[in-house]
Amino acid sequence: MMNMEKAVVTPISEAEKMRKELREKGYLDLERKIRTINIDGNDFLEIPVTSDIEGMNIIEQQDPQYYRKWKSLGERIDDDLQEPYSGPIPSGWQILGDIIVVSIDEKSEDIKNLIAKKLLEMYPQCNTVVRDLGIEGQFRQPKREIIAGSQTETIHKENSCLFKLDVTKVMFSKGNLYEKKLMSNIGSDEVIVDMFAGIGYFSIPIAVHAKPEKIYSIELNPESYAYLVENVRLNKLSDTVEALNGDCTFLTPKGIADRVLMGYVGTTHHYLKQGIRALKPGGGMLHYHETTPEKLLFDRPLSRIKNAAVKEGKKVEIKECRKVKKYSPGVWHVVIDAWIY
Repeated sequence: MMNMEKAVVTPISEAEKMRKELREKGYLDLERKIRTINIDGNDFLEIPVTSDIEGMNIIEQQDPQYYRKWKSLGERIDDDLQEPYSGPIPSGWQILGDIIVVSIDEKSEDIKNLIAKKLLEMYPQCNTVVRDLGIEGQFRQPKREIIAGSQTETIHKENSCLFKLDVTKVMFSKGNLYEKKLMSNIGSDEVIVDMFAGIGYFSIPIAVHAKPEKIYSIELNPESYAYLVENVRLNKLSDTVEALNGDCTFLTPKGIADRVLMGYVGTTHHYLKQGIRALKPGGGMLHYHETTPEKLLFDRPLSRIKNAAVKEGKKVEIKECRKVKKYSPGVWHVVIDAWIY
């Protein structure tokens, strides 16, 4: 049986005026497409309407064409089940290149494959879905389960920068986007040391947008370092970024930096001595990251920076303190910008 809906037929020359009038009066059906029809060799437009309208010639439209209606993940899942699903359904996910990273509650284990299938329907440009199970180990590597597809390496574009990565081997947090954009606007003509470079989270956007003189990017994890080198190549930054593989305790240069980035969280304070020593004798900017209990915000990181500076015979001028994101219940990821001289 053919689907029948109402429409107004109008000459093409009068169609825009008619469409505006119907929209203003609330009669225009926004879920169906306006389409061209031919009557006796002449072209007319069928404009879909929601009801009969006095004074207008309304027809029954045959086989109407609908705009694609966006459905939520929950609605799509229910479409495949005999009754609405009562368990927890993911409310958010990350799109990294052509890979979807999603957290799925263990109570929804029985429909994880259906969740993956529906996410791929929602994002046809993607071909793999992986389940996020947290992070582990010294290098904070992701624990992830492939649910759909097989390709876990991708190239993700962010802020006009390219990042190649394997989502099962290295982390990529889109929650730090504001901080990365902020950093990408500083450091013009400067020498910068990025002590915990990862795959280039900060080094790449700074080099692309701020045009520094030089960035020394230090990364301990061999897998992250390999992607750092690849991302320097992808973004054509080999003249600006020098990637170094090893422990920043030993690799951090001394007395050369206008600016030092300490973008790691967890044990960052153990490396404050190296960060301060990397700055030029006349002074420089330290961007220090830490995960801090809410009750110590911002007291603990400020105290740590000041104590480390005193031990090095330096003074501190705090420029800015800011929250990046909630790290865990009661704990914040924060950044302190401190001028050390």
